[in-house]
Amino acid sequence: MGIDTGKAFTFAWRTAHKVPEPILRGVFSAVADVTWLLHGGGVRQLEKNLARVRPDLGPRGVRRLSRAGMRSYMRYYREAFTLPAWTPEQVAARVRVVGEENVRRLLDGDRSPVLALSHQGNWDLAGAWATRRLATVLTVAERLEPEEVFQEFLAFRTGIGLEILALGDGDVFRDLVRGARRPGRIIPLLADRDLTARGIEVDLYGRRARVAAGPAALAVTAGAPLVPAAIWYERLRGARRRAAGTPWGLVIRFFPPVDVPADVPRSERVAVATQAWVDALSVAIREHPEDWHMLQKVFVEDLDPERYARTQAAAGEDAAVTPAQGDQEPAA
Repeated sequence: MGIDTGKAFTFAWRTAHKVPEPILRGVFSAVADVTWLLHGGGVRQLEKNLARVRPDLGPRGVRRLSRAGMRSYMRYYREAFTLPAWTPEQVAARVRVVGEENVRRLLDGDRSPVLALSHQGNWDLAGAWATRRLATVLTVAERLEPEEVFQEFLAFRTGIGLEILALGDGDVFRDLVRGARRPGRIIPLLADRDLTARGIEVDLYGRRARVAAGPAALAVTAGAPLVPAAIWYERLRGARRRAAGTPWGLVIRFFPPVDVPADVPRSERVAVATQAWVDALSVAIREHPEDWHMLQKVFVEDLDPERYARTQAAAGEDAAVTPAQGDQEPAA
């Protein structure tokens, strides 16, 4: 008998906050360990990705790192199911920010800054913190299956104060451009994987990888600043741990805005800016690889060659028949 994922997520959001924190941590750690022991396709792909990040570890070291990675991944879900019940004081206690000046000074401009994110740590907690402490967060949500799960995530994210555009509902990129051309928001986009014809091939740890064009395309089109932002977990102690009500906190690091030289042709600016934010976030991923929740294929060598060739051919056809702006829809 299969599990009704939609009902399971609904049950978790309605009941998880009622369970004592130590018990909940134990349950999700056990789920992470069992999933890791079963060594399914997602865990194996995570290990392939981690081996590129930390080739110095060797197979046994990568296997241990993937266990920490699965625990970090399940920590994200545990926090997502309970975050709506957190107080503003708990959110503030759980988040520490590095380089806040890199984004705060941009909020006085006439454009809203675009943030390039990877699937690290807890991006929903980062969004809840940012919308209270920086500016309204406008972002994109990819449609999940089944529809009930997508609706639960949508309700969760709007419930913590985020403005959400759903992929597939109208012209999302145009709506993002409108948002970026006005002040008063920050626009974070998860972009460290993209298997569509609109993705961009970059260098990542000396290998070719495919990421989303969205953040750079939006920044170039709207004339908005582009800021890489990394997120990872840290252990809490003392007064901060008591205020947070949990042993785990979150670090958000805002890098300096991406600088694309003026002599770079406009047709190449999206690719140049994309490689720049990838270079910045790769530093944080290498320093905190266990918090990179990448259980999907992102490196080109892992992709099916024939399918990837068709993707590249489609990208070439799109470039030939559509304006550059039309090739820049972001992916979350």
